[in-house]
Amino acid sequence: MTNNDIFKKLRVAHKLRDDDIVKILALVDFRISKSELNAFFRKEDHPKYMECGDQILRNFLNGLIIHLRGPMPKKGESDKPKQKKRPSEK
Repeated sequence: MTNNDIFKKLRVAHKLRDDDIVKILALVDFRISKSELNAFFRKEDHPKYMECGDQILRNFLNGLIIHLRGPMPKKGESDKPKQKKRPSEK
C-alpha cells in the first residue's frame, strides 16, 4: 500500500475536503496548494500524478491529531482542573 492510498483512505474515512486538508496541514506549519494536493489523489497513469512522500503524510497525520484532539498542553500544565482544598485542610 502506497502513501497515496493511505492518504486517500484517511480523506474518505474522515470525510475531508481539500480545504480541510489544507487547514490541517497548516496546523503543523506545512503549506500546500489545492492543485498540488489534488495531484496525490489522481490515478497513477495520469500525467499530473504525484507520489505522496513520507514527509507530507507524516505532517498530515500530525495535523490530523491536532485537528481531532486539540493542541497539546504546554509542559507543566495539566488538563485536569485543580481541586480546591477543603476548609478543614490548610
